[in-house]
Amino acid sequence: MEYISVALADTIMGRYPDPRSIPYRDWCYVQGYVLAGFEKLFESTRERRYLDYIVSYADSHTGADGELPAFTGESLDDMMAGTAIVAAYQWTGKERYRRAAERIRRAFDDYPRNSDGAFWHGKKLPNETWIDGVFMGQVFLTRYGAAIGEREACFDEALLQIGLAAKRLEKGGSGLYLHAFDESRNASWADSETGLSSEVWSEGLGWYALVLAETLALIDPGHPGKKMLEGILRGLVDALSRAQDPVTGLWYQVVDKGEMPGNWHDSSGSAMFVYAIRRAGELGCADADACRAVAGRGYAGMRAKVRAGAKGLVDVYDACDGVCVQDDYAAYVNYPRVVNAKEAVGGVLWASTIMEKPGRRPGSVFIDSAI
Repeated sequence: MEYISVALADTIMGRYPDPRSIPYRDWCYVQGYVLAGFEKLFESTRERRYLDYIVSYADSHTGADGELPAFTGESLDDMMAGTAIVAAYQWTGKERYRRAAERIRRAFDDYPRNSDGAFWHGKKLPNETWIDGVFMGQVFLTRYGAAIGEREACFDEALLQIGLAAKRLEKGGSGLYLHAFDESRNASWADSETGLSSEVWSEGLGWYALVLAETLALIDPGHPGKKMLEGILRGLVDALSRAQDPVTGLWYQVVDKGEMPGNWHDSSGSAMFVYAIRRAGELGCADADACRAVAGRGYAGMRAKVRAGAKGLVDVYDACDGVCVQDDYAAYVNYPRVVNAKEAVGGVLWASTIMEKPGRRPGSVFIDSAI
């Protein structure tokens, strides 16, 4: 495969001609995540079919007056799918997409929080904040603020949530972050004294790495919170560089316990780290040459997890599907691995696009401006 990014995008469109059928529900974070990867590929290649795939998803969910029947606002996962609506508006300018995105934006106004202001991961998960939820909520808010309106309020909220996660979830002074916190201490996984979960889970930390990089890419240069954002991302890049397996270039399911029995290399979190580290270098947050080297080793290891399957389609190996907060180390490393875990497919699309930077191909239909 010359370009994993192109082959994987073709595979996704081949398996799921209607993006609503991307597992596991027709409106959830997975569509937001995967379609954001398509947007990145479109920005690199300007091939219209990638944008058309995003717009078809927005069309299928958005009514003439911006109605969104599938949107509930019951969880941060539910918010994430809205990034595809913002993208559709940004590239087409159609008013109904803006109105639909506004409906999602308003759902944050009375969304439940812990006493420190951190969002709950879901309304049915009282008092629980998950590091992956920081990505799900704040990627939508920053995209909305940058493309539609309320820029200051959206970025202030995003930086609040990012900063609270850094303060609450950092494991010691390691620069790495635990999966979750329960203010009530009632969850089975929560330490009775600290309320923290036990482990640095690869994919969860990957979501956090991504939201740091994506927010930094959009934030105004003079925003007073930019230095905080850069400091967190720089520290995370340093910590991930130390935790990277020198043999494979990948990262472990439990990131900081590679020497422990049963631990294994997670392709989903590794792909996220590749993207975030490379992006941090591009944005000047960390040493560009060092970031290219670390991301390059990770990308080489990631490629070994992507294999040609039946009918010329591409399969992604060695990741878990839909992991929630686990009780302990054993539960994380023994969680079943599957082929084409939905999060891993999205992660590899993001990572391969930034590493390969595919351009225009002969015979393609291109687009140079909004449609």
